[in-house]
Amino acid sequence: MPEAASAPTAPRATIGDSEFDRDTALTLRETGVYDIDLSAGWTIISAVNGGYLLAVLGRALADALPHGDPFTISAHYLTASQPGPAVVRTDVVRTGRTLSTGQASLFQYDDQGNEVERIRVLASYGDLDALPDDVRTTARPPAIPPMDHCFGPEDGPAPVSGSSAIADRLMLKLDPSTLGWALGSPSGKGEMRAWFGLADGRDADPLSLLLAVDALPPTAFEIGISGWVPTVELTVHIRCRPAPGPLRVSITTRNLAGGFLEEDAEVWDGADRLVAQSRQLARVRLA
Repeated sequence: MPEAASAPTAPRATIGDSEFDRDTALTLRETGVYDIDLSAGWTIISAVNGGYLLAVLGRALADALPHGDPFTISAHYLTASQPGPAVVRTDVVRTGRTLSTGQASLFQYDDQGNEVERIRVLASYGDLDALPDDVRTTARPPAIPPMDHCFGPEDGPAPVSGSSAIADRLMLKLDPSTLGWALGSPSGKGEMRAWFGLADGRDADPLSLLLAVDALPPTAFEIGISGWVPTVELTVHIRCRPAPGPLRVSITTRNLAGGFLEEDAEVWDGADRLVAQSRQLARVRLA
């Protein structure tokens, strides 16, 4: 009997031709104004993921500004975004030789037809390829076990509590030492580490780094708190263009007080370069 043919392997998506690119694509309505249909594929429970939203506004600003790479972007999340139509309005604040600054807001309509601002950002853009190669740092890549020793949502017997559509679009392999919460024994350390990529194989770029810093399970889970942890403010620094291949993401929380916690994230590429950093303030729903 002839040997059965193996199933064909799906081709890897490329930058500019992937689900992430299609779902963050905007249509220019007029100068500085863009339309988009926010995809339900990037939701957590019913709310749209904050990193995906940041990438949407980041793409709008890349089009509106003379420089194409986000260097620093700060976002305030005002109301929860929902899948469906949205409008992004941008404003060029200043343009310079090496840096340009702009702001953008995303709006949707409520049930009464009133326009509601969901998120507002202020950002500075430049050219990552023009930066000098000099690096002086004490930062070190996170110690994460090899990918085949880590675990993703597909490795569990049932969907992880709080998982959602976004999990199907990501390649996440979590460090077992930060998975106590999934086994009912959170460590209390407020740490989360994982290998990260897009499920269709698309390599990372500066815009997808805006997603990477907000794509892991909340560190609150390892502190022993379950449930939604909505972002109040998120600032991301993009340090260099990432090398092809999976990323390593490390997120830590040192202080939960008054119902708020911080999450400090580092993103490292396969060349052991720190390609992105972020800090966010998030609200915790305490029992």
